[in-house]
Amino acid sequence: MIKVITYGTFDLLHYGHINLLRRAKELGDYLVVAISTDEFNSIKNKKSYFKYEKRKMILEAIRYVDEVIPEESWEQKIVDVRERNIDVFVMGDDWKGKFDYLKEYCEVVYLERTPDISTTQMKESLQK
Repeated sequence: MIKVITYGTFDLLHYGHINLLRRAKELGDYLVVAISTDEFNSIKNKKSYFKYEKRKMILEAIRYVDEVIPEESWEQKIVDVRERNIDVFVMGDDWKGKFDYLKEYCEVVYLERTPDISTTQMKESLQK
């Protein structure tokens, strides 16, 4: 079994998120999604519209997602990869190079972002 993991806040879920999850799942048999907790978002100076438990519930309902875990720190990625026997780590290409240090533990794949959509763009548009 090939296990894949990806990380994100997954707030205001949109078709770009679904594309990322679908393509991540295509790289293996089992997809783990680590979502930033509200506390970790605070450390990153991010604020989510939906609280962690609601975002977790939404992600668990997506057919591509096999398991949802909390992301509580930047440092936990190595621990997650090792403890969960992850084969492939996936992120959007806006993070290209940032997680190359994980290549020592698993394959690292940066997927091209879905054009013309982002949570930041949605939030800015809604504020107008």
